[in-house]
Amino acid sequence: MACGGCCCSGAGRLNADNARFLLLAVLIALYMLCGAAVFSAIELPGERRAKQRWEERLQNFTRRHNLSRAELRDFLREYEEASVAGIRVDDIRPRWDFTGAFYFVGTVVSTIGFGMTTPATVGGKIFLIFYGLIGCAGTILFFNLFLERLITVIAYVMKSCHERQLRRKGVLPHDGRRGSGTSEADSLAGWKPSVYYVMLILCVASLIISCCASAMYTPIEGWSYFDSLYFCFVAFSTIGFGDLVSSQNTHYESQGLYRFGNFVFILMGVCCIYSLFNVISIVIKQSINWILKKLDCRCCHRCQRKLFRSRRNVVMPGNVRGRRNISIETDIVNESDTDGRRLSGEMISMKDFLASNKVSLAIMQKQLSETANGYPRQMSSKQNGFSGGVGALAIMNNRLAETSVDR
Repeated sequence: MACGGCCCSGAGRLNADNARFLLLAVLIALYMLCGAAVFSAIELPGERRAKQRWEERLQNFTRRHNLSRAELRDFLREYEEASVAGIRVDDIRPRWDFTGAFYFVGTVVSTIGFGMTTPATVGGKIFLIFYGLIGCAGTILFFNLFLERLITVIAYVMKSCHERQLRRKGVLPHDGRRGSGTSEADSLAGWKPSVYYVMLILCVASLIISCCASAMYTPIEGWSYFDSLYFCFVAFSTIGFGDLVSSQNTHYESQGLYRFGNFVFILMGVCCIYSLFNVISIVIKQSINWILKKLDCRCCHRCQRKLFRSRRNVVMPGNVRGRRNISIETDIVNESDTDGRRLSGEMISMKDFLASNKVSLAIMQKQLSETANGYPRQMSSKQNGFSGGVGALAIMNNRLAETSVDR
């Protein structure tokens, strides 16, 4: 990336997209390493204690019943195979009746995949590959369309609240006619809600759905409220560990109503969490852009300091000195000989200096002339979505102002 003609080393030579990709990959790797360290520190001691208790029980059982360890392990392996097929010690609902199969395909197309039910036959596994390929793609499309409509509704509601606030302040007329609030109404036409407000609304909505669903799961499934919240996040985020799965017992009170409520809560929760993940990804991308911009600016400031220290007696044009805040998505290209000499730090003639700054000089002369004649141009700070600028942007603002006044 270029800044004032100086080339930055390392990541500065990569374009913005590659820099974002590399930085995100590094951050995800660090995030995974930190997560692995935390989970290992929390869960490993419990795993060791459980393994020790199991070995003690296994040894006591073989002594009590006069069995060899090999025979008992063979029997346990057979039970594991039966468990994969859906056989449990306690009575549970049939896995492959129509309602059980419908629950299974719901976990497939939603990419939850609890894992408590899996096809055991070759035909079922082959059919799952093609069925999941189309079903998952269609469901992701549905989630994207849901996100678009959800953002549209949120933007409409927030825009209506914003308009009410402007009317209360007297900025917008109450009768809807264009009056003194013309510029505010024009800017309101392109108004969009902040991504942080949208993220907050989705967080609140997801939390409300999770709390309501947990209040239903706790008495019916016999889980604690915290375990119910844990299940809601694992299911709604489509992680789907399968350690806790709802609607698996043989009988429930109000069984039909409970299964319908379970389906509605999972559908609403998955849609909201999916939308929240997309909005959070936008915030993460903005944070990465901010980090890259800061790193780019620091690198370019160092290069500029070295350039000024090495050529203290060189006459530098004003627009080279003033170029401090450079966007990481913008590469500055200068093709003329004058620009090439100017950015390389060489001496330039007065003719080249005036030619490179003729736009700024013209604007300055115009402003001085208007001030001397006693009628400086009055412009709003926000006109047609543009703010006052210098050079070509200022000329465009003046032209837009004249056009809006003529209208």
